[in-house]
Amino acid sequence: MFAGRSARLRLGNNGEAVLELSVEPWAEACRILPGQTCVLVTHSPSGDGTWSGTSRADEPFRIDHRSDAVTVWANGNCFHLTDEEGGAIAAADWQCPARNSAS
Repeated sequence: MFAGRSARLRLGNNGEAVLELSVEPWAEACRILPGQTCVLVTHSPSGDGTWSGTSRADEPFRIDHRSDAVTVWANGNCFHLTDEEGGAIAAADWQCPARNSAS
């Protein structure tokens, strides 16, 4: 059983053009179609609930937005993308230890 914490971030594209999503530090890229919403899930195995990779221990994500793209820094030790119902969007889940329990 996964003993760490999980965080979910909903990302929606309400525009008329495709939105490029980059997930760092893995340099993973995908596209969010107009009208589509995806959920980025990251996990921290830390027992004290802190998130690695961030300057503040209580922030699982950092987001940088541009007109046609968004970059999300997921501060857990892995991530995966799902639709709003929890179905996998991308096959790569970066070996998330809580993949089945966090969707």
